[in-house]
Amino acid sequence: MTVAAVILAASIESALADAAGVARVRRIADSAWAGGATPIVVVAPDPDGTVALALAGAPVTLGAPAPHEGGPVAQIVRAIELAIAEISDTDAALIWPARLCWAGPETVTSLIEAHGVDRERLLRPAFRGEAGWPVLLPLGGLAAFRALSPTLMPDDLLAALVEGGSIEARPVDLGDPGTVIDGATPRDQLPPYEGPSEPAAPHAHEWGAAAAATPEEAPLRGPTLARDEPAEVTE
Repeated sequence: MTVAAVILAASIESALADAAGVARVRRIADSAWAGGATPIVVVAPDPDGTVALALAGAPVTLGAPAPHEGGPVAQIVRAIELAIAEISDTDAALIWPARLCWAGPETVTSLIEAHGVDRERLLRPAFRGEAGWPVLLPLGGLAAFRALSPTLMPDDLLAALVEGGSIEARPVDLGDPGTVIDGATPRDQLPPYEGPSEPAAPHAHEWGAAAAATPEEAPLRGPTLARDEPAEVTE
């Protein structure tokens, strides 16, 4: 089972905005890696290389955005296609807007574990009843997602996907305020982390397993720069 994290920044400013001393995209990439997501893809404009510099040493692929007229759906699909080009048997993706920079690695791990026992449904984290991000999309729903209107914003895309009957959704209350409160709120002003109200999946967590498996002396890598066009994906 391979679950990617696809991080989406609509602007350089969104990608590089401060998140407790590091760029938002770097904080998210580190949380995704520590939580067990792989591959990790960042899609953001980067004409002067500043986003790549912020991601130096992180195991990520940095790709240019899809044409603007394609709307949010095209940006998400672009990121997912890059992830599939990295690891062909990727079977789900965490869709992660860069503004939601405080979601933690425990949330990533919980969503991946929940996907392991619930492979067909879209999984959306919640905090105190409010739906948040990142959302785990099984790639069996990618074709239907790709066909959605370019005028729809991300929350509306998810609603349209579910309402169209292509996939069912399951909320997962993970008690992580970072899933609903964005980077405009300083980290030290977030409500306390509460943890899941019930196990997301019936087995013990192994927080940061992917990061722990990497030797400390391993050389820094990343970001990999994606080709202008991702490899063609056959669904």
